[in-house]
Amino acid sequence: MTNYLVVTAMGADRPGLVSKLARLASDCDCDIVDSRMALFGNEFTLIMMLSGSWASITKIETSLPSLSVELELMTVMKRTSKHTPQNYISRIEVTFNGQDQRGTMKRISQFLADRSLDLGAVRSYSEELPDGSQTQHVFLAINIPEKVELDKLETSIQALAEEMSLTCNIKRMQGIAVPKAD
Repeated sequence: MTNYLVVTAMGADRPGLVSKLARLASDCDCDIVDSRMALFGNEFTLIMMLSGSWASITKIETSLPSLSVELELMTVMKRTSKHTPQNYISRIEVTFNGQDQRGTMKRISQFLADRSLDLGAVRSYSEELPDGSQTQHVFLAINIPEKVELDKLETSIQALAEEMSLTCNIKRMQGIAVPKAD
């Protein structure tokens, strides 16, 4: 039986961190099923999902703390199970852009939660313009269940963007097979 472990690591960015963590996974006979890495300021962050036998997962659970100390990383581990996708009929990608303002993610995420919509991906960042002002960019991949009328949803998203003085681009993903539960 395959077992799964999610590992999160964070610490000062420097070369070789990903290599050392990947080597540990391999040395413990674990496979990296999925991973994401990002830099936030000077902080390296990594989330990865590992799979392996019970003994392999146990081995990495006991080996990672000492490597974390050596690499000066803060790590968190949690056993999990394989993801069972829901029944979504399609996906849209939504991009919001405009002047940076406090509460943007709060309003957008509340809008989606109120409609029980599933976020497949989120990326949000701000950047300083030459005039010193801040602009923000929010990208969302939203999985659409059967019960949602896509045209009405898109109209509502556009209205939300207008209320927040943001530009909004919505792209329907064509030919994308959104996994269905067995």
